[in-house]
Amino acid sequence: MKKRLCILFLLMIFAPLVFAQVGVKKKRPLPYEYGRVVIRNYSEKAGMPPVVFDHWLHRAKFTCRLCHVDLGFGMKAGTTEIKAADNIGGFYCGTCHNGGTTINGKKMFESCSKTGGTAEKTRCLRCHSLGQNIKPEYDFKTFTQDLPKERFGNGINWEKAEHDKLISPIDFIEGVSIKRKPLTAQKDFDVAPTIEGMPDIIFSHQKHTVWSGCELCHPEIFPKVKRTQIKFTMNENFEGKYCGVCHLNVAFPMMDCQRCHSKPV
Repeated sequence: MKKRLCILFLLMIFAPLVFAQVGVKKKRPLPYEYGRVVIRNYSEKAGMPPVVFDHWLHRAKFTCRLCHVDLGFGMKAGTTEIKAADNIGGFYCGTCHNGGTTINGKKMFESCSKTGGTAEKTRCLRCHSLGQNIKPEYDFKTFTQDLPKERFGNGINWEKAEHDKLISPIDFIEGVSIKRKPLTAQKDFDVAPTIEGMPDIIFSHQKHTVWSGCELCHPEIFPKVKRTQIKFTMNENFEGKYCGVCHLNVAFPMMDCQRCHSKPV
């Protein structure tokens, strides 16, 4: 038992280093920076600073499935290629940030507008804020002070926060989302690790369907639905495949071994 616990401890400490790119020292992001995406496909060409998107704020208000399935945002930074014209037309960010939509009793500010002027440019900097001295409307520490904490990622256990109803992520937008019956929660199952002595992985469909539904993972990330049909390694996860699509950049990171390898040995 002691040997197995020692192996687990060493993996928790050294796994991120083993699978990191050789010769590249990666800075661990600060809690409010974890999951941050900089969108710069067209901004700089248009004379605007790149957009800074903080996942922590939006994940507290919306499910992952809503944005990445219903609204069509790509799962990797830079792949969506959002243009101002798209937002003005009511797509992507403009679906909610149109100056007229009210969510949780608050009217959403307009993301992009055809009109110009100094006032418009000031509003634009709410999103186009990279390198600008802009005070955000929501302060991370204040916003998350009553949410359950954990050790990794941005230090917030979002799963528990949702379970305890401290947050209630929206999963439906009228006129955009498809009305469908609630998903039937699948049973949890265990996955045997390839490293001897590591506890089995317990995968919970219920936890993932709350945030991701079925469509976010199947078939793009996991092309098959039977667990015996898909075999992957931790190397592939750390390359950004399978679980690593989310659990490297936004969801709790893989250095938190015990969150998945949770079945008692």
